[in-house]
Amino acid sequence: MERYSKAETLELRRKHIGPSCKVFFAKDPIKIVQAQGQYMFDENGEKYLDCINNVAHVGHCHPDVIKAAVKQMELLNTNSRFLHDNLVQYAQRLTATLPEQLSVCYFVNSGSEANDLALRLARQYSGHQDVITLDHAYHGHVTSLIDISPYKFNQLGKDGKKEFVHVAPSPDIYRGKYREDHPDPASAYADDVRKIIEEATKNGGKIAAFIAESMQSCGGQVIPPTGYFQKVAEAVHKAGGVFIADEVQVGFGRVGKCFWGFQLQGEDFVPDIVTMGKPIGNGHPMSCVVTTREIAEAFGASGLEYFNTFGGNPVSCAIGLAVLDVIEKDDLQGNATRVGNYLNQLLMEQKQKHPLVGDVRGVGLFVGVDLVKDRQKRTPATAEAQHIIYKLKEQKILLSADGPYRNILKFKPPMCFSMEDAKSVVIQIDKLLTDLEEATIHKPRNGLPTSTQCKRKVPAEESSHSECISENISHINRNACRQENVFSTESQTVSCKRIRT
Repeated sequence: MERYSKAETLELRRKHIGPSCKVFFAKDPIKIVQAQGQYMFDENGEKYLDCINNVAHVGHCHPDVIKAAVKQMELLNTNSRFLHDNLVQYAQRLTATLPEQLSVCYFVNSGSEANDLALRLARQYSGHQDVITLDHAYHGHVTSLIDISPYKFNQLGKDGKKEFVHVAPSPDIYRGKYREDHPDPASAYADDVRKIIEEATKNGGKIAAFIAESMQSCGGQVIPPTGYFQKVAEAVHKAGGVFIADEVQVGFGRVGKCFWGFQLQGEDFVPDIVTMGKPIGNGHPMSCVVTTREIAEAFGASGLEYFNTFGGNPVSCAIGLAVLDVIEKDDLQGNATRVGNYLNQLLMEQKQKHPLVGDVRGVGLFVGVDLVKDRQKRTPATAEAQHIIYKLKEQKILLSADGPYRNILKFKPPMCFSMEDAKSVVIQIDKLLTDLEEATIHKPRNGLPTSTQCKRKVPAEESSHSECISENISHINRNACRQENVFSTESQTVSCKRIRT
């Protein structure tokens, strides 16, 4: 039963919640009161198809996960300084999904905590300080991770990047430095990392770690070319550093053919540290760092005890075990492959049909649609992407747009997402793309074709909605581009900061 009306909830949120904590669809936010599977329900009982929630990994409010949580909560919840079977059983089950070398776990409470601890492990093991990260990367909200997240620190201006941080090009073969026509993009991108290491060493820096999402999410659903990680790891190891694979967004079978995103690179690649979060607890706050025995022992040699009040508690471990059980019992990894392949097929058909679709890329249920104004120039269709996600919301479909230009439609739904769900979303996208393209050829009274180019190039750190007004979209909906971006503040005079989804 609702305690407050939507308007009251919004008013109280504005009063008591920090203004930097944003909501989706700021002009008309959704009040969600219930969820089940891949669906969310608002206060009026309206059902929304959730295409963006990779936290509710096995489906919102899965009964098996709830049952496991309640059962253990009724018995005991305490810290990991006491012996408990759930902790060791979960660590055993989790490491069984990983290469043999990755055998030691540290349980924490969020992806940010996991990545922060991974940096500590890397620095203690290597004795070095410097970190190499990818352009457009995001690894968490704590200070140590803002420092290594260009997605965030670029918003702080020229002083945002610290001296010990080195930014390598994103291995994006559609928009990046080396594209799909390059004979060996993996080696070319890896060579850039080697040059960064050489330059850092020449200036007195020593590399502690290279960190990368196994597939970039906020960076625009980027899938690194096969062999890239192996070549980077070789260079980083030679410099005395370690390779950290951030699986917070894409782990636990989302890619379908593998349980972990980094395994797409091949069996010959094993990171030194793997971090996990979001899907691990199906919405329960938990995460994990897994590393080698050698790195763990070096961390312990510092003499500092590592203790986390809530990390690895019996309830969290019971939930983690239940999530692994459901993935296996419901064949969600297989579902990710089947439905993901179907979704990719449907979206590729849209690419053949609509010039606005520049690229479709993805594996399993991690898919991006890169919208462009011009396929040759690959000009980002930012306003069009924002228009589409708002119009989909009106059709009770929740989808987000991300990437450096906010022009990439981003699919990462709960793993129970079905073929019927995929088809229903793409049908609506098809209609919206058709409307946009018809509006593009619409001619105003002066007989001149309407330009679809934004009035200014939108930098990655800013929202695009306030000055990227294209007449063709306003022909469909006068406020489509002026309307609040899903990631924007309420005031259009304020530079809009992003939230990670």
